[in-house]
Amino acid sequence: QVHLVESGGGLAQSGGSLNLSCTTSRSVFSIDSMSWHRQAPGEQRALVASVTKGGVAQYADSVLGRFTISMDNAKDTVYLQMNNLEPEDTAVYYCNAHKVVAVLREYSELWGRGTPVTVSS
Repeated sequence: QVHLVESGGGLAQSGGSLNLSCTTSRSVFSIDSMSWHRQAPGEQRALVASVTKGGVAQYADSVLGRFTISMDNAKDTVYLQMNNLEPEDTAVYYCNAHKVVAVLREYSELWGRGTPVTVSS
């Protein structure tokens, strides 16, 4: 079984920065794309940013210009650099991997367990 493991969440002040990481629990052959989603209390999970293995990134309007997503194919890892954080960014952040090819098995989707981010004003 392959799992996604997130790290880097925590507490930040408004205007501060955090860097989230997400990697696979074991090495895989390939991942088509990875993304970060977030879910605030009482709200549905929403896409924050995505990146393909070729490096094409997309962002939600609310984070454009503040967040940067990147993917290290050799390390099966995706990062989310979050700058100029706002209290509205407070949420649990989830990592997703799309079309994962591993030994003996392929996965259409993998989700991490989430890492909480709290931004104080």
